[in-house]
Order: sequence, then structure tokens, then C-alpha cells
Amino acid sequence: MNISYDLLRRYVATDLTPDEVATALTSIGLEVGGVEEVESIPGGLKGLVIGRVLTCEVHANSDHLHVTTVDIGGEAPLQIVCGAPNVAAGKAVVVATLGTVLGSGDETFTIKKSKIRGVESFGMLCSEVEIGVGYDDSGIILLDADSVQVGTPAAEYFGVSSDTVIEVDITPNRVDATSHYGVARDLAAYLTQRGKPTVATLPEVIASPEGACPLPVSIEVDPTLCPRFEGLVIRGLKVTESPDWLRHTLETLGLRPINNVVDVTNFVLHEFGQPLHAYDLEKTAGALSVKLAGECKMTLLDKSEVTLSDRDLVIASKTGEPLCVGGVMGGLDSGTTETTTDIFLEAANFNATSVRKTARRLGVNSDSSFRFERGLDPNRTTWALLRAASLILELCPGSYIDGGRFDHYPVQAEPYAVELSLSRMDSLIGKVIPRDEVERILRSLEIEIVSQSGDLWSLRVPRYRIDVTREADVIEEVMRIYGYNNIELSGYIHANLSAKGPVDRAYSRRLLLSEQLTGAGFNELLNNSLSSEAYYEGLTSYPQEKLVQLVNPLSGELNVLRQTLLFGGLSAISRNLRRQQKSFYYYEWGNCYMAAPEVEKSTATTLAGYRETQYLGLWIAGERVQNSWVHPDEPASPFELKAHILHLLERLGVGERSLKAEFVELDIFSGKGYAYRTFDGKEIAVLGQVKPALLAKWDIDLPVYYASVNWELLNRLADRTKVEITELPKFPVVRRDLSLLINAETTFAELAEVARRTEKKLLKDCTLFDVYEGKNLPAGKKSYALSFYLQDTERTMSDKQIDAIMAKIRKSLEDTFGAELR
Repeated sequence: MNISYDLLRRYVATDLTPDEVATALTSIGLEVGGVEEVESIPGGLKGLVIGRVLTCEVHANSDHLHVTTVDIGGEAPLQIVCGAPNVAAGKAVVVATLGTVLGSGDETFTIKKSKIRGVESFGMLCSEVEIGVGYDDSGIILLDADSVQVGTPAAEYFGVSSDTVIEVDITPNRVDATSHYGVARDLAAYLTQRGKPTVATLPEVIASPEGACPLPVSIEVDPTLCPRFEGLVIRGLKVTESPDWLRHTLETLGLRPINNVVDVTNFVLHEFGQPLHAYDLEKTAGALSVKLAGECKMTLLDKSEVTLSDRDLVIASKTGEPLCVGGVMGGLDSGTTETTTDIFLEAANFNATSVRKTARRLGVNSDSSFRFERGLDPNRTTWALLRAASLILELCPGSYIDGGRFDHYPVQAEPYAVELSLSRMDSLIGKVIPRDEVERILRSLEIEIVSQSGDLWSLRVPRYRIDVTREADVIEEVMRIYGYNNIELSGYIHANLSAKGPVDRAYSRRLLLSEQLTGAGFNELLNNSLSSEAYYEGLTSYPQEKLVQLVNPLSGELNVLRQTLLFGGLSAISRNLRRQQKSFYYYEWGNCYMAAPEVEKSTATTLAGYRETQYLGLWIAGERVQNSWVHPDEPASPFELKAHILHLLERLGVGERSLKAEFVELDIFSGKGYAYRTFDGKEIAVLGQVKPALLAKWDIDLPVYYASVNWELLNRLADRTKVEITELPKFPVVRRDLSLLINAETTFAELAEVARRTEKKLLKDCTLFDVYEGKNLPAGKKSYALSFYLQDTERTMSDKQIDAIMAKIRKSLEDTFGAELR
């Protein structure tokens, strides 16, 4: 939220600089994200002066240029070539001198000495658009030469002012600080605590409506949905452009001025934090009602068309037409225009949950919904209403309030009653704060001390502090104003040393694998656990009926918890592909969620039927090697991904022998996927090439290979694996090769598994070094060339022993797969 330094000091008297204010606010919990100087006219008209045109002659080489001499109060007049049709001798003009920087949109240019059609020019005569003081670009600015002083800085003539914008990052619980007065109130408490007694004050209001409101208003909803609704009628308006002070204030805050009535409501919103809305009285058709919308369509002020339901609160005209979505945004046709003469000015309080649900469902965010969603105090609507009415009467001479206020407030919102134990506060803070300081802090925060009975104080907390309802909340308020840095350490640090547990071991393994992947060239991703239900349409491997639905989704794009990490990685690849990246090696640790189809997700009150599992996802795509002088470009491949998976398993001591590899059918993969399972059928990892139809949703036009590792299963498997360190064997490894003719559907993994089963003790490894399919082979056959590595750690193996083992392996392969020796 943007806070104007100048406006802030209207409510709290302080001589702190903007940077000092930022430091103070951050220290009391209102963290400042940035401090920036803002000028009423961008650039501050630096380098621009008022001059007088002494002579104006037609350029000898042009029929539309003029050569002028201009007095700017210097030693000698400047010669300036000008193309404006209205330039004339004797006129006062705005001159950009050499070195002046002017802006045009996001671009800037510097005024330099130049030669235009053979004539030197030492400056520039400016139009309104060129210096940002207006919108007329038909010619240069002409001023009355008798009313200005030559040489006067243009900034002084046009009254350029500067302000400082302090960007405050408001946490969701601090709705009381979403206004200048709210921030001023906290700053006053800060100053008071530091020896400068200060009170935040609000300006006086002049509006004093009397009698009954002439516009009938009916409230047709439960008081919990609309705790308070009040308003008044103002007639005799002339809707025009706002005065400079109001326009400049709104522009400083980053808002676009619209007209004097709307600008007042926006000003009061940022001044006091209470949203307001001005209805064109003619559009109400003689009455207003607050009700639930029902099924209908409506066009909002931002020109978006939304479909309402019976869950949405609206303010409707006498004919039932919705004019405003309560707490969210007004309708396009309900607001004030240049033809408006009479308005109904509304200040209301709406249910925070209702507003939040409606805003999320409609996909609309506004300054009003931002505040209503966090919970506003219904006791604060009256001042905001009268303040806005006072400003409108001031800006619209001749306007008047017709009748009195309509005020629907069936249930009075009382302050929160909190009991504070001083001894418990001392224990929690770790320091005894003098009682008079505690009392001063509470009073500076407008917390009333009802009674003080020994150790126990009874307090009444203002209703606008919705986050201070418990004793611990009050203690936190005392601490933040007293100053966390003023609470000294006791000097004794408690430490606890404990044995490494399962969680610690899992974290160490995860860190080990992350370092390995990073060292192999991978980048780590961190994606949102919330996902879009649309991603899962038509999938059987991750069915929609097993999605965990959110009751109050942030948006339609984030309405479920993810079942897989896949889609987050595809989004990252798509985003970086559009930024001209060519190599994509990513990994991510994250939880995935699944619900049993029979669970009623929207009403479930327990975790029964829901499952949360941690996975490791790997993505590779694009170029494995690119732009290398020693190696040709090489694309990523699924075999590379498989190698990375095996390296991760080996790093944890989970050998390939302890798992079973097999092809699997998954509809996220193009063709078959490849899975590693334990021998009791639990899937540890699955990998494959992502189906092009899925990639098309992210506009990815290159192959993507994805692997999903069930980290919880792998971690438990690693926990049972005992890693031993032994001496290097003294006896050599013996290699023997076999070239086999086998059926085309037989895989190397199946051959290796049979070989290892046949010789469990001396066979150390089995690798594939050649594959051939094609001519000179029988139909349905292929040729595999395998290497077998044998080693006896206690003695040198004899030829007879080696031949016997190889014969046994060969026979097993022949019996199992019908393999033939080539």
C-alpha cells in the first residue's frame, strides 16, 4: 500500500524524514518495501525556464520552420529553430535549455545543440504535452509576456511539488493499517513511546444531515452479511474534474483521477480505510435494496461482465437491477458521470467471508474488497460518510444534503474484552516492562484500561483491531511498540543435543541428492502446491475424481491440490522457452495430494481418505550439449534421464539389483514408460517421454522427459540399506562378452536380472555395449552384445572357473528367453 509522506503528516505531527518514518514503521511491524520521491509533474521541469520571443523569422530553407531569438534572462538571447505554427515575436514561452532531459512515454531525450536545415539551434520551445503539463500538442505554450518574469524556472511558474511515497507491505491481519490515518495512529504510538507524546488526529467534518433520508432503503439479508448500511442524499452537484490538490494526491498514490465525486470516495478510502460508493440517484429508480443477487449478469466498473448467483450480495435499484456487488465493485451504469446532479452516498460494512468468496469467484480484486475481506469495523462508517460528504459539498458549490442519514445497524459491535495478566506478560516477554510504560503504550493504541486489580487488568480493545482479541495479542502489541530490540537477551542460551532421528536422516539424504543433481547441471524448482483442475481433464493416471478440491479457491486456476509435480515443471519449461532458453534440466521436491473418490471433499472434517506424499520430480529437455567447440550439439534423451535416476539410487546405496525394472502404460507418456519397483510391487520411480498432447497445452514444441520418484518409499528403502566400507579387492576383475540373438520384445533389464540370479556371488556387473536390429537377422529378432564382469575377492579366478560360470549364465539365458549365441 502506498503512503504519501505529506498526507501522513496531516494526521500526525512529526519531524522525522521519510527514511526515518520508514525505519520506524518497519520496527513496529509495518514493514516498508520502498521509499520513492514523486513529483507532481514527472521530471520536475528541470532545465526549463520562461523566455520571451524577441524575433521570429521564416526559415530560409523551409516553409514551416521559424528562426527565433529568445531572451531567457541570460547574457545573450538564444537562437532557436521552431516548427510550431503559433510561435510569434513578443510572446512568453517555455524554453528547454541545452542539457534538459524531456520524456515521451517511457523514452527520454536530451536537448542538444543542433543544426536544422543549415541553421544552428540552441534549445527548444515546448508544448504542453512535451513537458507534461497538459494535453495540447497543436503548438507551443504561449504565456502573457506582461505577467511573467523572464528567466523564471518553469517549475516555479507551474508550481511543481514533490512528495515521498512510502510503500508499506500490509500483512493480512493489519486491516487497521490500510489507510493513512491507521498508519499515523501506529506512528503516533511509536513517537509517544520514544518520549515525544503525539496523537493522531482526523480533520473536522462540516456535514450535519438532519431528519429522515428521502431515499427508501431496505435490507433484505441477515445482519451477519450486512452488519451496517448507511448513506445520505446529496443534490445540486456539478460533476467536474477534481482540483489540483486532489488529483495530485491520488496520482501520488498511484490512482487515476476520474471526477470530483469519485475522487473524493477514493481519497477517503485511502485516508480512513472505509470504502464508499456514490450512486447516481436517477439510476436507483427511487429506492435501494440490499439483497442476494440470484442468477443474473452484470457489467462492473472495470467493464468486465460477471455472472452472479444467490451467494453474492448486491445493492439493487427499485426495479431489482443490481447496481453494485457489495464490498467488491460498483456497476458500470450506477456511478456518477458528467450528467449526474444527485447522488446517494453509501458507507457500509459487509461480511468479510462473503466478500472474499464473491471476489474470488468473480475473479475481481479492488481496493474495497482488499479491505472488506480482512474485516472492517462497522463503527467507523459514519465518520467516513460525513467526511466524504463534507469534501463533496466543498468541491461542488451549491450542492446540499437532502434530509438525514439512513442508518441500518441492528446489532451494535462492542469492543473486544480482554483480560491481561501482568505476570504472564513478563514471563512471555522475558523482561519486566515498567507498568507506567505498559499503560502508556496501551492508551496510545486506543486500548482502554477498564480496571486494574493487582496483577490482572481488564481491557477493551477497539473493534477495528480484529487481530487483538486474546491476551497474547495484547502482549504482542506491547512488545512491538516497546521495541523488540529493547528486550535484552538473558545471557544464557539453552541448547539441546540429540541423536539423529529419522527426520534428520531423511533431510540429510535429500540434501545429498540435491547437491548431486545441482552438480550434474540441474536447477531446482519451487512451484505452488495449488494447481488447476483443467490440467487433469481426461487423464486416467491422475484422475479428476481423486483431486483434493479447495472449498475457497484463490482463483479458477488454483482450485485443487496437485496430484503430480509434472505440470509445474512444464510451466517452468514453457516460461523459459519463451525467453530463448535452449537447455532445461530441472528438479523439484514437493508434496502431492490425493483423495479417495468416495470422500465428500467439500464437507470432510477429517483427513480420512486423503493422502499426502512427497515426491522428487526431474525434467530434462532441449540441448544436452550446445555451442561446444569439442563436441557437436546433442539433444537430451530418455537414456540420460534413466542414468540420473540410477545415480540417485546408487548414491543412497539402493542398487539396481534390489529393484525390478519393467515397462508401464501411463497416459502422460508417449509410448511406454519405464518403472523401478521393489520386488513386492511398490513403485519407487517412473520415467518416460511426456505426451505431445500435454506439451501442446504449454506451447512446448520439443521433447520433454520426466521422472517421478516416490521419495517416502525411497527414503524408507535407503533407511533399511546398510552401507559398508571395505578395502579395495586385491584380485582382478575378469570381463567376458556374449553376443546373443533374442526376441525383439526382450529387454536388457530382464537379461541382466536373470544373469544376476544365476551367479549371485561372483558376477559384479552386467552391461550392454551393442544393439543391432535390421538386415541379416530373422524376423522378430535383435542382437544384444553383453559384457559380464566377474571377480573373486579372495583369490584369482581360473579359466576353468570362469568358463563354468559363463556356461551357466548362457544356459539360463537360453532356457529363459530362447537366446542363441551369435
